[in-house]
Amino acid sequence: MELLDKLTILTDAAKYDAACTSSGLDRAGRSGKLGSTVLGGCCHSFSADGRCVTLLKVLMTNACCYDCQYCVNRRSNDVPRTAFTPRELAELTIGFYRRNYIEGLFLSSAVLRDPDYTTERMIETLRLIREEYGFAGYIHAKAIPGADPLLTYRLGLLADRMSVNIELPSEASLKALAPDKTRASILTPMAQIREGILESGQALRLYRGAPRFAPAGQSTQMIIGATPESDLHILRLTEGLYQKYQLKRVFYSAYLPVSDSKLLPAPQGFQPPLLREHRLYQADWLLRFYHFEATELLDEAHPDLDPRLDPKCCWALRHLEEFPVEVNRADYERLLRVPGIGVRSARRILTARRVGPLTFEGLKKLGVVLKRAQYFLTCSGRMLPGLSRVKPDSVLRQMVALERPLLAGDVPEQLSLFAQNAG
Repeated sequence: MELLDKLTILTDAAKYDAACTSSGLDRAGRSGKLGSTVLGGCCHSFSADGRCVTLLKVLMTNACCYDCQYCVNRRSNDVPRTAFTPRELAELTIGFYRRNYIEGLFLSSAVLRDPDYTTERMIETLRLIREEYGFAGYIHAKAIPGADPLLTYRLGLLADRMSVNIELPSEASLKALAPDKTRASILTPMAQIREGILESGQALRLYRGAPRFAPAGQSTQMIIGATPESDLHILRLTEGLYQKYQLKRVFYSAYLPVSDSKLLPAPQGFQPPLLREHRLYQADWLLRFYHFEATELLDEAHPDLDPRLDPKCCWALRHLEEFPVEVNRADYERLLRVPGIGVRSARRILTARRVGPLTFEGLKKLGVVLKRAQYFLTCSGRMLPGLSRVKPDSVLRQMVALERPLLAGDVPEQLSLFAQNAG
């Protein structure tokens, strides 16, 4: 098969993996080496600092010995199969970099023969790129569950970030849809990567020349909407992954119908749950940066996120006893609970009020979204004029109105990181 044909097949097969939004790593260029990495991000998207940056996102092979029902590369699916040799993929990556097509590589793979053999081919590819071609740019590598721990460790020494896809939110769903995989086979390499990162950090504090293991950390991805788990179940799992495995990101992928399996939603008329995915990303943000817990956002009586409102507004409307918050006295933690106030604006408020009392006009200049925050704040003991008698149901209507462009008609694909990569 021609190299271009291989590239077409294996980049298309890689589009369902969304876990590659940012590098999370700064590494300056070095004499005699190709490339560098910038903390701002690395993906075929826009980075946090506004740059449009690109990765070659590709599979080593799409020939898989597993038969996961939700996967387009499953053994039973009738699709063209091919595989790169390590030399082919290494030369392709460096050639693209020299032409300024890409800034880095995202390498995943189906399981060819067995996990060890697949990992060995990935290691050889990265070894050629790093050592023979001297590439110092960003590389994200997918660890293969079930591979020998020594092979996973060698892969981590060549990659900047690693990830192990948890695939589905529960062991029962995994057993039903991916019988070749187990919960232990997925969590074991996650734990190994966590330990490798910690040990590498300790070694670097003692010796600057110590080898670096996955210095940009690890991430994972789970499929949303293929199985019946609630949002509460998903967020509890996410919270546990952040706490136990120190993940940088958990990615959520709205299920796209790629199978006629009776265990999955019927393809006819099925709409990918992009809005649900979007709400989960918003809730995930609250867990990571706003000090919320999963059980604060949802409970057994409300196990799913409200599609009409973002999770922070939902929490505020269910806890009106916490409001209004006096902006000139509230601490940082309490300010973060106010809809319309983000991490940056909360810090700006703490700095600005040292000079003098803040007004609503001043809050707007600090970046507070008053369309949301005005219902939950007071400035020097006063609410915004005309809002002192607003009732909760009226606030709810106003909040839903702000989300109307999002809810009207079909959900735009821009909402979904997964849809961006799959489109």
